[in-house]
Amino acid sequence: MEVSTHMRSRVRAGESSAFAELFDAYSRAVYNHAFRLTANWSTAEDVMAATFMEAWRLRDRVEPEGGSLRPWLLGIATNTARNQYRSNRRYRAAAGAAAAAELSVPDHADEVADRVDDRRRLAKALTALATLRRPEREVVALCLGEGLDYEAAAEALGIPVGTVASRLSRARKKLRALAGDEPDRGPAARPSADMTSSTAFRKVGGNREGGRIGRQTRGDHAHVVRPAQGGNR
Repeated sequence: MEVSTHMRSRVRAGESSAFAELFDAYSRAVYNHAFRLTANWSTAEDVMAATFMEAWRLRDRVEPEGGSLRPWLLGIATNTARNQYRSNRRYRAAAGAAAAAELSVPDHADEVADRVDDRRRLAKALTALATLRRPEREVVALCLGEGLDYEAAAEALGIPVGTVASRLSRARKKLRALAGDEPDRGPAARPSADMTSSTAFRKVGGNREGGRIGRQTRGDHAHVVRPAQGGNR
């Protein structure tokens, strides 16, 4: 979605059509990001809804000039998710439950192999995210999950670019150490080396199939998540 100065002016002015366009363009990315930070489908949906409500409340803080509003929305989503899970213990419990749920789906003969692999990758990514401290997890979710560069992630989090870089570096070191040090206890027991790449974390939130996220509706979680597509930056 191309965001012009005119679009930012419309958002600042509180035009409902402008917010409808923002929702259509970015709701899926916000939802996937919220799931990475909460490890719970229902909570992610609540975070997504709260994010757009908060964006409406904070619309006068949008800078008149600039590029995509996606970092701004993802920053609001990060703050909202942070209020849901302030302790790592709660996140680890949610991530563990979500990973176990992905692996407990019956292996039906007609389920294609790549879908099974997607579930395993999702379980591995959730397990990996649960090993990180919250600030590191937020940077991983933004940079590796949503593909933001350091500057955009810094904008979303309201922190210096150097802090983003150092947090991401620490997170990658932890994930590499975890992949190399833990014994093999099964396909989802430990993150593999590719957990330090963007490919792995963009899968988190992307294995639910189906259509479009409807405005002001709470749909079946199996029909609302797809990976954020290119062009949303």
